Amino acid sequence: MPLVALAAWLLAALVGIYLLFSWLKGGGLRQQATKVTRFPITLIFSHPVLAVAGLGLWGGFLITGAHWLAWLAFVAVTVVALLGFTMFTRWLGDGRHARGAERRFPALAVLLHGAAGVSAFVLVLLTATRVTR
Repeated sequence: MPLVALAAWLLAALVGIYLLFSWLKGGGLRQQATKVTRFPITLIFSHPVLAVAGLGLWGGFLITGAHWLAWLAFVAVTVVALLGFTMFTRWLGDGRHARGAERRFPALAVLLHGAAGVSAFVLVLLTATRVTR
């Protein structure tokens, strides 16, 4: 299960990189000054930074087997999931909420990123609880 969690997390990361570059290419940074986007820059960049940090903690757990690293990775993926849910709810709404660069996100990519992220979250939780028994 730990390796499946890693695979889900990596899939979420790959699709997330695609979404981030789509946002940047669509002018997301330029739209910050005019408030055209509903995605604050701290939200946009804290989500992937914390996800990469959590992925590093998960990798440390896989290498060392240290239980505390699994739990720290779970804390990180929980915060990442909350930030991701915030972005998802801002993206929804038939264009009412999604404005600017995020309006161009392909729905399939958003759903794949979310599904992989939720899968990683659940698998990390299950692994962490199983490891500490």
